[in-house]
Amino acid sequence: MSLDRIDRAIVAELSRNSRLSVRAVAELVHVSRSVANNRIHNLIETGVLKSFTANVDRKALGLNVTAIVVVTLDGVPWTELAASLAALPFVENVLAVSGDIDFVVTVSAPDNDHLSAVIMHQINTMPGVRSTRSHVVLDSRDGTAPGVAQSSWQAPRETGAASL
Repeated sequence: MSLDRIDRAIVAELSRNSRLSVRAVAELVHVSRSVANNRIHNLIETGVLKSFTANVDRKALGLNVTAIVVVTLDGVPWTELAASLAALPFVENVLAVSGDIDFVVTVSAPDNDHLSAVIMHQINTMPGVRSTRSHVVLDSRDGTAPGVAQSSWQAPRETGAASL
């Protein structure tokens, strides 16, 4: 699906705040409510907008420690292990990646004992897992929400010199 400037602006606003009303979205992107409503429904139907979610404070939920776990497989297809990893308690997401590792898994747990149990007794013992490396998250910052960068990004103008 090809998105125009209005669609991208709507995605950007809903990425910043998924609780916006149609009226608020319309005002922010300078279109009528009916146009905003139709565009939002079209973005949902075409799968551009998959869900509307809340940004949750892990610590407020009692999840006081987060780790990024790098997983390397041992000869099993990644599709067989991805669902099993995602189903574990305290696993937030599982990313299949390229390179010398196979998965990057985010685990948030109440404390180090629970985190250790997930990594050492569940992930490490899964058939097909060759190795894991864990990195405890000390601090984090939210980046640019999907759609936000695209709505305002402009390609650099060519100046004759090499540019990124």
